[in-house]
Amino acid sequence: MAPRAGILRGLDPPEGGIFDFFVQPTTPDLHGGVDRAVRTPDQELADEIAVLPHHVRDRPQLRELADGTTKGRQILAHDTLRYFGSTLAPLWPQMQATAVADRALRAETLLRGGIDAMLATLVPGWRWESPTWHIPSPCALTEIHLNGRGLMLIPSYFVQGPMYGSRSGEPLTLMHPLHAGEQPTTATDTLGPLLGRTRAAVLAALRNPATTTETADRIGISLPSASQHTTVLRNAGLITTTRTGIAVQHTLTPLGAALLQNDTTAR
Repeated sequence: MAPRAGILRGLDPPEGGIFDFFVQPTTPDLHGGVDRAVRTPDQELADEIAVLPHHVRDRPQLRELADGTTKGRQILAHDTLRYFGSTLAPLWPQMQATAVADRALRAETLLRGGIDAMLATLVPGWRWESPTWHIPSPCALTEIHLNGRGLMLIPSYFVQGPMYGSRSGEPLTLMHPLHAGEQPTTATDTLGPLLGRTRAAVLAALRNPATTTETADRIGISLPSASQHTTVLRNAGLITTTRTGIAVQHTLTPLGAALLQNDTTAR
């Protein structure tokens, strides 16, 4: 794996973790994240690379990147995309399936128990005693105060413990391990234990928008049952409902579609 890493091989902070410019949680895909990373301000690049040992940061490619040159930024983009294609792309469906299952679990926990339940169960060994979250960490930090900044939770396929990131004016980011459960094979397998298999089937049936009557017909349940299940799914943010005359039309939200993406991947 190391020979394929290029410049990434040197971008390994001595205290562990990853550099903040690699954390781009608001971008929708890999290319968008890489594009934002390579547009990191010069001073931020220089400050982060400065923590590397001298013999590492003195490598020509890393000097180029620390100076913010066009060549250095192009190398970062090229090597990141190449490494993804050669090393991670074959595992990407499995990683997506794990992330979808994790998001379904968190959504159901949040729906049933609120924010307290979600934080209390996020990672084994992390203890929530409102308003304080006790998180075991090898870092020297003892307390982190949000001071109104907010907190963005980022599930990661790779991290084994907490990883923190912070940018001025933005919420604190906290990466946490994904839930280590069995790998799902279909969307119903993913959501069934959480929502119930009938409700999971209702969600899957709404890949194509439908009225309540059409939804009931598609999966063979009664109209009152279909109405009850769509109400729960709407309250969970997985579908939206629009009234047209005397009928209502149900449509997947982006979150609902993301949960069902696992079914397509598995097939």
